[in-house]
Amino acid sequence: MKKIFAALLSASFLLSPIVASQASAGDFRRPPVVVEKKVIVEKTVIRPHWKKGYRVTAGDRHRFSDVHDYRRYRLAPPPRGYRWVRADHDFLLIGVTSGVISNVIVGR
Repeated sequence: MKKIFAALLSASFLLSPIVASQASAGDFRRPPVVVEKKVIVEKTVIRPHWKKGYRVTAGDRHRFSDVHDYRRYRLAPPPRGYRWVRADHDFLLIGVTSGVISNVIVGR
């Protein structure tokens, strides 16, 4: 078994330079091939993941739409000092003065 393995190993070492030299012998005749790859950049919308306890900045608070008819979306009435806002398809219950998120309802 060891003799067969040694013979195969030595044969692989002896044959490898021949294959490499054959492959490189014909390469000088061919002109170099330039391959242009087209990179397609897709526009992805990165949605922030709202979590309880995060602070919403003042710029984001003005961008959101207030939800005055919260019963229509089956939301609980906001406690004093809080309001429901809609961010994309999510509803956030944020503090009016602090901007801290106290509840998140995803995708209604």
